[in-house]
Amino acid sequence: MDIRIYLAGPLFTSAERDWNERLAGGLKKQGFDVILPQEEASRHISSAGIDFAGIFATCLEGIRSANVVVAIFDGVDVDSGTAFECGYAYSRGVPIIGVRTDLRSGGEERGVNAMLSRCCQQLICVSALKSEEELVSSIVAAFRP
Repeated sequence: MDIRIYLAGPLFTSAERDWNERLAGGLKKQGFDVILPQEEASRHISSAGIDFAGIFATCLEGIRSANVVVAIFDGVDVDSGTAFECGYAYSRGVPIIGVRTDLRSGGEERGVNAMLSRCCQQLICVSALKSEEELVSSIVAAFRP
């Protein structure tokens, strides 16, 4: 079975978009089809403005068509769009792999709100990993039989 991954995470800064692209690239090298919302959303941005309804519909369709959601849980508080995408995926029975590379802890479960950490099939924290390649391997191991 081909696995299609929806990569949920913040995408508002150059650093966030670069990180998402590198992570998606690593997963693609492993042979996975990766839906990267920042690429999908770009189709709804033009000189006329931003089609927010189009972005919303495209992201929901991406989650519905995915076999798994990989969600980036970095930041002092998880990105609100990522939190919504996880809730939507969870309600549809799409497995979620949470990823936290942020070393700050918020006093909650491994630095992540329990409503998010508990909806995950697995929560991967980068502090135990040494490279992006190892992170990709840990993500793949989390949903491969």
